[in-house]
Amino acid sequence: MKRIVVFASGGGTDFQSIIDANAQEKFCEIGLLITSKDYIGAIERARKSSIPVQVFESKFYSSNEEMYEELTYVLNINRIDYIVLAGWLKIIPESFIKTFKDRIINIHPSLIPAFCGAGYYGIKVHEEVIKYGAKVSGCTVHFVNEVPDGGAIIAQTAVEVKDDDTPQTLQQRILVEEHKLLPYCVRKLCEGKIIKNGRKVTIV
Repeated sequence: MKRIVVFASGGGTDFQSIIDANAQEKFCEIGLLITSKDYIGAIERARKSSIPVQVFESKFYSSNEEMYEELTYVLNINRIDYIVLAGWLKIIPESFIKTFKDRIINIHPSLIPAFCGAGYYGIKVHEEVIKYGAKVSGCTVHFVNEVPDGGAIIAQTAVEVKDDDTPQTLQQRILVEEHKLLPYCVRKLCEGKIIKNGRKVTIV
């Protein structure tokens, strides 16, 4: 059975969706939670499910590269197969991405390639969707490459943008879909049912 690590920087609701789906029908081992700061909701969720936690705060390292070198060591000794970014707000260096090529996936709260890339995260995405007047938004699970939100798309779910939506109401409706899509993609990945050929990804 494949072992995953989840990276999170906040409340951890996407992380919880993986925990819950895996509890219903086990498809992976959640070997570790990595967080970018202490005292966040994701840590409490991990502790309630007896998942080990390690905190990596950039202020304790001389460089981003040094932090990710230590992270690489930790993931290797924990025999991690796949990395799942679930609200990870730290820049990932190209060296780390190359080390774990096609083994890192991320969830983004829009339909990539719209409203994504540097600076597009959290509520900011939904603010920009509404400001632009888009009629449809949603969420995307994708492989991670050296371009922010630029990796091959695995799966997407569309969500209608309503006339009376606020960034907060749109965010909540998209979160509902994120909590279905992310566990689905993690499961398929761990079952070896995601085939990547360049930018084309097939789920079998």
